[in-house]
Amino acid sequence: MFYPKAARELNNSFKIGRGLAIAQLAGILRYYLSIMSLSISLEKREKDFIDACVARERWAQKQLYEDNYSLLMGVCLRYSTNQDDALDILHEGFIKILNNIHKYQPGTSLVAWMRRIIVNTAIDYYRMQSRRRTEDLENAYSVQSNDPDALSQLTVQEIIRCIQQLSPAYRSVFNLYVVEGFSHKEIADILEITESTSRSNLVKARSKLKDLLAKIRGRNGQ
Repeated sequence: MFYPKAARELNNSFKIGRGLAIAQLAGILRYYLSIMSLSISLEKREKDFIDACVARERWAQKQLYEDNYSLLMGVCLRYSTNQDDALDILHEGFIKILNNIHKYQPGTSLVAWMRRIIVNTAIDYYRMQSRRRTEDLENAYSVQSNDPDALSQLTVQEIIRCIQQLSPAYRSVFNLYVVEGFSHKEIADILEITESTSRSNLVKARSKLKDLLAKIRGRNGQ
């Protein structure tokens, strides 16, 4: 049997508990509302910025280029033989970005959208160079590698330098498969080659990179 005083204390504790629960719920709701508000605000700001790019406002185009130069240039360097070619790819790709910016959907990933355009531009550049040099893509053959982790021991700069030393055929397949994550079937469609050629060029690209790594180790005395 509860005494009146104990009953009052118990009732008060329930009230306090309910009050804390309501306060916590209110705090959670305020947090999510603030996140939603921030998301809406950022999306609106991005839309305003994209609208300025569509209207060819110079300040917006300049900001878009400068904010994403390093990232996109890094992509171009992996697909090119040297920095001059990389700049050609970047400038051509950026023109495509500006000409198609009206197709971008605000609220998605602008960086991913631009990256895909740059990659496609690099592939087109590779095709042009391949036709210009009348370079025949070779049939598949197997090359075994007993050091699959060799690339992990390279710095970013060394990887880029090594990739740039690959032939256009090997370099394109390596980038598309290892870096971009395309399947051999997708690569075959993109580069207009067979799947077996794609696999062969990937194996030979890895083998060539392994040789280049050995040379770097030799120079560094490792």
